[in-house]
Amino acid sequence: MIVIGLTGSIGMGKSTTAEMFEALGIPVNSADQVVHSLYEGEAAPLIEAAFPGTAPDGKVDRVRLSAHLLGHPGDFPRLEAIVHPLVRARETAFLEEARARGAAMVVLDIPLLFETGAADRVDVIVVVSCAPEIQRDRVLARPGMTAEKLDAILARQTPDSEKRARADYVVDTGHGLEAAREQVGAIVADLAARQERN
Repeated sequence: MIVIGLTGSIGMGKSTTAEMFEALGIPVNSADQVVHSLYEGEAAPLIEAAFPGTAPDGKVDRVRLSAHLLGHPGDFPRLEAIVHPLVRARETAFLEEARARGAAMVVLDIPLLFETGAADRVDVIVVVSCAPEIQRDRVLARPGMTAEKLDAILARQTPDSEKRARADYVVDTGHGLEAAREQVGAIVADLAARQERN
């Protein structure tokens, strides 16, 4: 089974690209979706204990947590120490289930693939990218997003140029959905051909 690591900086179109892999029948494990689920369940009391007032009703209030971290960036490692092991456990379960079902390939959609050392756990890296001005326009159009918040997020992410340099494949989402879909199809075909050769 080929494990594809899918990553890309904020606003590059990674989630949409993950859906394109899924549409081709490839199981996808989204770290973001796992975190959402954890924030509404088992991680909430742990985060509330570490950051009082951020999960008042048994669910993490992402706005409050984000505001806290923006003011106290040194607290990121404490949050990551809570969340990352839980995310990793879900990822392991996903991979075991996919192997048991005989999946030929799977996608691990991990925004911080390089930053968390997850690149060592995948066979192939696909980086989703676009021009910086397109990225900025997309992100600043999101509700509640500010230039300050975007800069803080980008400061914690591996630069796009470095991600592209370390990628096995790059999907450029700056030319529209159809072009991106064609790129994803070509990647899947290439990986399937690689499997046949081995």
